[in-house]
Amino acid sequence: MKIAIVGTGVIGNGWIARMLAQGYDVVATDPAEGAEERMRRAVEQSWPYVEALGLTEGASKDRLTFESELADAVKDADFIQENVPEIEELKQTVLQSIDQYAKPEALIGSSTSGIMPSELQANLQHPERFVVAHPFHPVYILPLVEVVAGKQTTLENVERAKAFYESINMKVLLVRHEIEGHIADRLIEAIWRESLHIVNEGIATTEEVDKAFTHGAGLRYAQYGPFLTFHLAGGEGGMRHMLKQFGPALKKPWTKLEAPELTDELYNKVVTGCEEQSNGMSMSELDQNRNEFLIKLYDLVQEYWPKEQEKNHV
Repeated sequence: MKIAIVGTGVIGNGWIARMLAQGYDVVATDPAEGAEERMRRAVEQSWPYVEALGLTEGASKDRLTFESELADAVKDADFIQENVPEIEELKQTVLQSIDQYAKPEALIGSSTSGIMPSELQANLQHPERFVVAHPFHPVYILPLVEVVAGKQTTLENVERAKAFYESINMKVLLVRHEIEGHIADRLIEAIWRESLHIVNEGIATTEEVDKAFTHGAGLRYAQYGPFLTFHLAGGEGGMRHMLKQFGPALKKPWTKLEAPELTDELYNKVVTGCEEQSNGMSMSELDQNRNEFLIKLYDLVQEYWPKEQEKNHV
């Protein structure tokens, strides 16, 4: 099976590393100057982490090639993953080109984090083989991928896409109804908006907001997520007791639905706070530190995640 990656930014390169680690042949394309050099450097940097997670027999960085022309990259591919910037018009243009040059039976996935698949597939000649397949950075470590069908996507191709992503050791979350932002990003954005309000109003610094997660909620959610976490909060009565006791608090105005205006003052607070938190570490050092943490955390979550629950979860 041959895989084509269109767009070799952070997400595209993450897909490349994951697919190579699972023993696939990968051809990549990107029109930007210096793209191939940056791509190969990114794969080299990520390789120790995919090795730590385990390589499939036959996995090799040598199975990666680069084509400067999109048509040459996708024409023989069985599966194509598009990763161009999150601009709807640009994505539609690139997807139309992919659709034109790809084999009719090839599947096409888009890494969009928020655009609905029906909008992206509207002008394709073969819209039935298109899905949104939204991963999470770093793609070569984090296993979740949200698969979303558009109005013209066939059930058969949804199942084919699910089987493919499972073949590269990912946990597939099938989104039943397309919605902007899908599932995970809508949850993340809600937390992000609240975080900005708290910093904007001087309630806490960026470091203090982050600590609220790293020392509390984040540790719990890594294992169970919000529903089982609140189920445990109900004690012996579980969620039944939890909703009866704390349900009325849902109506209290603790949260803000709208994001705050990104004023110069808020911009400077957030930027300065993050730079101070970095404590002199370069972006590369922060990236490496996060990756090492995620590898250990993922192993721990796998150890404690009940097998039957994992089956039902995905």
